[in-house]
Amino acid sequence: MFDKLEEVEHQFEKVQRQLQNPDVVADQVKYKALMIEFSDLESVVLTYRKYKDLKAEITGHKDIIHNESDAELVALAKSEISSLEKELIQLSEQLQFLLLPQDPNDNKNVILEIRAGAGGDEASLFAEELFRAYNLFSADKKWQVDLLSYSDGNSGGAKEIVASITGDKVYSQLKAESGVHRVQRVPKTESQGRVHTSTITVVVLPEAEEVDVDLDRKDVKVDVYRSSGAGGQHVNTTDSAVRLTHLPTGTVVTCQDEKSQTKNKEKAFKVLFSRLKALEDEKAIKEASDARKGQIGTGDRSERIRTYNFPQTRITDHRIGLTIHKLSEVMNGHFENLIDPLITHYQSEALKNQS
Repeated sequence: MFDKLEEVEHQFEKVQRQLQNPDVVADQVKYKALMIEFSDLESVVLTYRKYKDLKAEITGHKDIIHNESDAELVALAKSEISSLEKELIQLSEQLQFLLLPQDPNDNKNVILEIRAGAGGDEASLFAEELFRAYNLFSADKKWQVDLLSYSDGNSGGAKEIVASITGDKVYSQLKAESGVHRVQRVPKTESQGRVHTSTITVVVLPEAEEVDVDLDRKDVKVDVYRSSGAGGQHVNTTDSAVRLTHLPTGTVVTCQDEKSQTKNKEKAFKVLFSRLKALEDEKAIKEASDARKGQIGTGDRSERIRTYNFPQTRITDHRIGLTIHKLSEVMNGHFENLIDPLITHYQSEALKNQS
């Protein structure tokens, strides 16, 4: 492990020097890539340096114990060593986690898609409520949410919501949200107080660029039409909405949130790139299915991942057997109550697979 840490520290120092080079600063593409690498390496290096400082401090105390005749000073050194060694063990464990292989998509922005499933109007209502919760979580993280497409439910709520979320390491935090979310509660229209079960599907795609996919634009049919519904009321007098159909796969993307047809088309292509890249990734995963063992939240859209039980204010994540009674907090944007335990579980499983 320590040979690897020395390599990481050496690379960190190299990147640090490159960032001070005026030619690099002038090349914004290269500078941005190096800044991302610098940020990724920094937490590892700072922790490693703290580990080395702590180890040196312990060595100093041990020298006092072996060479000092003052009994009081020796006793003080022994008591210091005990607490420092505990901290050293914690830092060693932290370094093991930091050295785990990173998902190459972790730094990416995402396309978030929420669709009402079984349960009729209740599913549509919950789809909108969950989108609001993700919005609040994003605001707390200083991420930007950009609505791309919104389809109204029959009696309120939304049948489908598509949005892009941009910011620092968005995919690393949201990737485990993909799957079927089940909600259990008493609908407002239910006179006898019976609990109704409905489902929605969440898909979190790492944002892809055109260079990431094998796409011939001749294979994409472009239709324009008048916008309608939430996000489109201000533009429903012109043909500003855009529908893209990728003919080889049948993938359809719509975008109507902007007044400009050009901007809607640009955003729609962003979603199309991400969906096609996801299809390619899913195919690769199926061809190497063993790679999925031990992973969670890899985007299986048919997997029931979570249940929100409103009468008992309870949320259960079925993948790791986690149950918390903080439903109100989560629906007000505090997804860290669910995401942090998922990340910890994934890291622990990855560590086991490495050993």
